[in-house]
Amino acid sequence: MPSRTTRPITLAGPDAAAFANAQLSSDVLALATGRWQWSGWLDPKGRVRALLQVARVADDRFVIVPRGGDGERLANDLKRFVFRSKVTITLHDARFIADGDACDDMHAIEGNDASLVLGEGDASIHIGMRDDGDAWIARHIEKGFAWLPDEALDALLPPALSMERLNAVSFNKGCFPGQEIAARLHFLGGHKRHLRTVRPDVALTHGQSLRIDGRDVGITLMHNESVERPISLVVLEDATAQSETLEIDGVRLHVLSTFAA
Repeated sequence: MPSRTTRPITLAGPDAAAFANAQLSSDVLALATGRWQWSGWLDPKGRVRALLQVARVADDRFVIVPRGGDGERLANDLKRFVFRSKVTITLHDARFIADGDACDDMHAIEGNDASLVLGEGDASIHIGMRDDGDAWIARHIEKGFAWLPDEALDALLPPALSMERLNAVSFNKGCFPGQEIAARLHFLGGHKRHLRTVRPDVALTHGQSLRIDGRDVGITLMHNESVERPISLVVLEDATAQSETLEIDGVRLHVLSTFAA
């Protein structure tokens, strides 16, 4: 099976850090050179347009790695907000996502071939032209590192993707799109859907709606069939996921873990 691909976006220039910090949900100004962080781009209603990994590869240059979605659309939408900022936005060709060797957690290494390694401590992901298949998917499902199918874009709020757990949302850095809704959920709570790993009896598909008696109760984000006992990463409403085994649309799901918001 070929590797999954993404189209990285580079922000470069004297205002690159300030521009990224104003648009993205994480504290980009606190990101040191040679490091990466989780982030997101939200719409004004707080819904996640894009889940991102952001690497600061130089003081004035950032590489944004979209985890799902249309990189070209994302780059074009970001360009609409440049105004007078001294920042250039460059969209790159599709790059493969592949497994990498162990690398210090949150370290980012840019190669001479424009590849990018994002460290996870016990492993890493390699973003470049190396097509090594999707062995990393099972690990990211177990860690709750989501990849968004098209059906999940502009549909989920940060708690459903465990973005605070990943430090992908900061409420101390100033304004960003969707901040008011995200902050309300953070301080008042009340969100009813959360990220979970499940073991289904039959294969699920990315973007598959999970329904009970015709009512939408969640969505499948990722599914891994390459292991002996397949697992999936899903978003499920809390009321539905009270028991360890669920019957959803004739499919039995065994809940393995639930991730905090």
